[in-house]
Amino acid sequence: MTTALERTVTLASGISMPVVGFGTFQCDEAAIVAALRAGYRHLDTAYSYETEEAVGNAIRKSGIPRKDIFITTKLHQTFHAPEDVPEQLKRSLDRLGFEGEDRYVDLWLMHSDRISYGTARRTDPGSEGKPVIDYALSRNYLETYKAMEKLVGTGPNKVRAIGLSNFNVLKTKKILEGCTIKPSVNQIELHPYLPQRELLKFSNEHGVHITAHSPLGGAPVGVVAPYAGIKEGPLKDPLVASLAEKYKVEPSTILLSWALQRGTSIVPKSTKLDRIVLNTKIIELSQEDFDKVEWLKADGEELRFNDPKGHIRFDIYDEKNDEPVGDDY
Repeated sequence: MTTALERTVTLASGISMPVVGFGTFQCDEAAIVAALRAGYRHLDTAYSYETEEAVGNAIRKSGIPRKDIFITTKLHQTFHAPEDVPEQLKRSLDRLGFEGEDRYVDLWLMHSDRISYGTARRTDPGSEGKPVIDYALSRNYLETYKAMEKLVGTGPNKVRAIGLSNFNVLKTKKILEGCTIKPSVNQIELHPYLPQRELLKFSNEHGVHITAHSPLGGAPVGVVAPYAGIKEGPLKDPLVASLAEKYKVEPSTILLSWALQRGTSIVPKSTKLDRIVLNTKIIELSQEDFDKVEWLKADGEELRFNDPKGHIRFDIYDEKNDEPVGDDY
């Protein structure tokens, strides 16, 4: 029988991606090596995570051939200007340490949230700790995506597929209307407290695969964590606890199994060996129990645990307005 780690999905680009990946945000090289030894063959990293070097080192230390590992990384915000896009891919590949026939990434996502920083500095002296935003560039994400398209399968620094990170329906539509290469993936925060039903439905209809980051609820850094210390995530939900007891599994298994049963892929993360292994254990929920998890939060009651609105001063998830609409926040 095929295990969860062996299951794959065929993306719009035609390539296969393992549906269970290992998220590397705030992970060290030892954790990544442990994940590879546990059987993970999809590693999710990003330039902004500062784990690309650790990912490359872990692959070489594991002895597993590069071709047998699916690598997702992301275009950083300070490189959203179309002319800067090729340089950022080169930097990511340099950090990963891939050379020769191995010098490529399997999936490259526009990271993150359509926010484009005007400089490599995150703040100005007079900005009160807020990031410096290039508002015009933040609105011009389609041109950034078109620059990414030019690097698919060409040049010394290659990507096999491209996609999006944290795009809502409104902005995904704009990409689909103007792109030449359809986004293979949109990686979004997704868990039973933020089921993203409309976005998932729209994406399925248009052949854009959804990957769930923070599938257990997540613990983002403080500046983008509006509910830190205020509200608990789905891991602590009483219904999830009761289902875990019923199926004789951990609550995390209920959440990850629900996500895969919806047809999404997942990239959970952990630095603890037992949790790294546990996150590969998937079960089949009955339809009744699946529906219970699906409707833990009704429309309008969702909780987004990773939201930069308070940090950047505009709502990147607004479905009515293509934010930012102005330059004064």
